[in-house]
Parts: sequence; C-alpha cells; structure tokens
Amino acid sequence: MKPSIQQLYPLLGVIIVAGASLWLERITTEAEVRLSAEARTAPDFVAKQTRLIAFDHAGRQHYELLADKITHHPQTDVTTLELPRLHYELNGRELYLSAAQGEVLRRGDEVHLAGDVRGRRSAAPDRPEMTLATASLTVWPDDERAETNDPVVITQGASTARGNGMKSDNIFGTLELIGNARVLIPRTTRN
Repeated sequence: MKPSIQQLYPLLGVIIVAGASLWLERITTEAEVRLSAEARTAPDFVAKQTRLIAFDHAGRQHYELLADKITHHPQTDVTTLELPRLHYELNGRELYLSAAQGEVLRRGDEVHLAGDVRGRRSAAPDRPEMTLATASLTVWPDDERAETNDPVVITQGASTARGNGMKSDNIFGTLELIGNARVLIPRTTRN
C-alpha cells in the first residue's frame, strides 16, 4: 500500500516542528553561553577621575591614589588604573609616584605601576630632592616598600645612581640597587 499525500502532511508537520525546536534550542544556548562568558570578563565597575585615600590606624591620611580611570574586574579581583598617581606624606616630606598604567592587587595591598614610572621625593633641610625613573615599579603602600626588576635611575641633587633593579624600604630607610649598580657623586669643594 502506497501512502497518500494527505497521510504525509502530519509527518511533514512533525519533522518541521522538531527541526525548528532543535534550531531554537541551539541559538538560545549559544546566546546564553556568549552572555555568561561576557559577564565573566566584563568589569563590575568603572570610575573616572577618581581619588582614593587610605588612612593609618590613628586616622591620619597615609596615602592618596589618583587615577584618570579605574576599572575593577571581579573574575580576577584586579583593578586596572589609567594614569595612576600615588602621593605619600611622611615626616614632613612628600613622595609622588606616577605611571602610564597600573594594577591594584590583593585589595590594595600591592600596586603594580608600569609605563614611564616617575617618582619624586621632596627636599628636606639636609637633603636635596630625589627623583626616580624606571619602566615598572611594584609598591606595597601599607608596608612603605617598593621594588623593580627593570633598570632604574635615581638622582639626588647632583648625584646619580643607576642599577638593573631596586628594592626600597621607607620604614628602615634603605635603598638597594640590584645588578650593575653605578653611582656618580661629584666632588664638593670644602672650605
């Protein structure tokens, strides 16, 4: 017995509905996967022209972080900074650090500065202003420590120091040049 055309219509309808269901399931699943992947990589907040202030245990301002733009990425808990500027005021002397970009890690315990990193410590009655130039610098603001594995140039008055890296600890007042350190201290005339 040969099926008639009228008997094939219901079968053809079932095939069309099944095919449409499969197609609809695929496009909605791909959209959901794409949206969830975008949600995992999308920042949860962006702020422009920001000023963050950290206080010490006594309630005094410890340091100030300024940035043109701050973007927080929740999946890595990293905050990226555009044109960050870090300002300390310690014992009447000020320290300014700036860079092209930066990253804040571990809830602010560690700050990576990169791209034309510059530093300037104001003069003291017995010491001239000091400057620093390097490609990158990692700063631990609460511990008042910093280090870099990139070449660094430090000037203080007419003296210049260069090294392949540096470690600095403000609490202990130490500055260590790492690898191929060269220091130029001009002679002074004494009366």
